[in-house]
Amino acid sequence: MSIDIAAALAGALAAVREAGERIRADFAAPRDVRRKGRIDLVTATDLAVEAMLKESLAKVLPGAAFLAEETAAATKLTGPTWIIDPVDGTTNFAHGFPFVCTSVALYDGQEPLVGIVNAPILGQCFEAGQGLGARLNGAPIKVSTVADPVDALVATGFPYAIREHLDEITTSLRAVLAATQGIRRPGSAALDLAYVAAGRFDAFYELALNPWDVAAGVLLVAEAGGRVTGYRPNAPYTLGDFRILASNGRLHGAMEKLLAE
Repeated sequence: MSIDIAAALAGALAAVREAGERIRADFAAPRDVRRKGRIDLVTATDLAVEAMLKESLAKVLPGAAFLAEETAAATKLTGPTWIIDPVDGTTNFAHGFPFVCTSVALYDGQEPLVGIVNAPILGQCFEAGQGLGARLNGAPIKVSTVADPVDALVATGFPYAIREHLDEITTSLRAVLAATQGIRRPGSAALDLAYVAAGRFDAFYELALNPWDVAAGVLLVAEAGGRVTGYRPNAPYTLGDFRILASNGRLHGAMEKLLAE
């Protein structure tokens, strides 16, 4: 299938912005908050936004598959696939904390073509197309130029299965806290990656994420001039890998060393 990346990006942007209006409308009073796991929540908004996006995106690229958080099954990335997280930061959403976004990406196999992270409560929409650069609300963005960890603001997150990975999480946290200017944990991996792309964070790392958490952000960082790998030195990253490290590129080697300690 031949894909017009610019057209797919434009169509996806329209769909994501429309879905963002539903999130804005529901933000003041989240409905039907349920648990998928011990600390993993889902709301009526998650389900409604996912359904909206599937309907709209099917018209943008007929025949493409879907991999979406709330209805994910055994879909494999073997052809054009829309990867959707309808509300990344559902716990934030349920508590009225505005660090909430929708993440939509178009991949062809493991190749990212389109990435959008829209934070409607914050009024920030990040977009990227393969070879087209990255933008925030239509203006070009680039990663930061920080080269020394002591000057770096780093983002991270904690997985829902935090008890199972607590030792690794705390070991990494201790190493990064001691070497950097600070760590932030806002609670949305998609927005963390978008903020790396925009130079607001200098690096981001996390473990046990799903493809829909990072698919759009990976392209945003790459198109903004940054780098994405696994934690370990020279470890490549593909969607579904257990660990992810994104940075402005200049910090990457230092961050790999910190996370390998």
